[in-house]
Amino acid sequence: MRAPLEVEKAIEREKITAYVVSHLPIVKAYAVKMGLVDIINQLIPSKMDVEPGIIFLGMVMDTLSGRTPFYRLDEFFQDQDTELLLGKRISSDSFCDYNVGRVLDKAYEIGSIKIFTAIAKNAVDIFDVNTRHVSFDTTSVSVFGDYDLYSDENQSPSLTITYGHSKNHRPDLKQFLVSMLCVDRNVPIFGKTEDGNGSDKTINNEILSSISKRMAVHGLEPEAFIYITDSAMVTKKNLLTIGDSTLFISRLPASYNECLRVIKEAIGKDQWQDLGVLSATKPTDKRPAAYYKAYESEVNIHNKKYRAVVIHSSAHDKRRQKRIERELNAELKSLNHQCKQAVQKDFYCLADALAAKEELGKPNITLSIRK
Repeated sequence: MRAPLEVEKAIEREKITAYVVSHLPIVKAYAVKMGLVDIINQLIPSKMDVEPGIIFLGMVMDTLSGRTPFYRLDEFFQDQDTELLLGKRISSDSFCDYNVGRVLDKAYEIGSIKIFTAIAKNAVDIFDVNTRHVSFDTTSVSVFGDYDLYSDENQSPSLTITYGHSKNHRPDLKQFLVSMLCVDRNVPIFGKTEDGNGSDKTINNEILSSISKRMAVHGLEPEAFIYITDSAMVTKKNLLTIGDSTLFISRLPASYNECLRVIKEAIGKDQWQDLGVLSATKPTDKRPAAYYKAYESEVNIHNKKYRAVVIHSSAHDKRRQKRIERELNAELKSLNHQCKQAVQKDFYCLADALAAKEELGKPNITLSIRK
């Protein structure tokens, strides 16, 4: 027979519930420091028993754990210590699809961009993120299935999921675009979904039209940050929009004659400035580090002068050389095949033979003529 103390301990052990929380307490700590729940609650008024901020925090944790479909989010929290992760003990039923749907509908009404920007600004301030360098780019998200968009007769759909230039090499699928404005080490401060057939040049212009206002939120004047983007930004309209107040770094498209001219100038003058090895990754025998050098000049784009820097990479040089060798070998193989066919072919008149000889450009080919 057990002693009374041992019986009590056995009963207490049976009451203990074990949870595997993995990395989620770290996610909660960052969410608390960023004020995620409070920001959401301030932006989304609600009379629900569960706060909208808690629903958002739950979705974040679920996404960073492999992502469960929204209609099964309640199942995800059945085996979670909600008091530890969410700050209060909440039934998993609070994350039913009805509650999650209501919160997402309210978020849509408030504006996802407004919510995202508020959270991002708070995070930038709290973690003292460097906002000197601003980079912008878009990526395509491919989707499967049919996407019929419904809207009022007098309103156009807010997002068009359709075919467009696929950056993930799936032109057979419909898509939408995600545009992102980032600072420091790719920390997003502004994000937006775009139409699947949206143009980077047009999206760049929209960002450029409001970038000063967005950066002013972080206390930055137009000349206090550098806008870094890809070659889609370099158009007459975009350059006119960015003006002289905003500093920018971009790649000059090869479609501009000035691009080839300044490259030829750099090669001709051969006055490179050595930059050395820039990669932080330790080189290996099979993958040596690239060595860089630069040449600075000036280009004239749409009747305005810009500073231009030609960058030479030893790694790119080797890749380019190998590609040229492959192309030359393929062309040589094709020419040898054509020559072999021409030599073995009989011609019925001198005119046809001379025409074939002229086309091949091989004056040393011997032709046989049948009478």
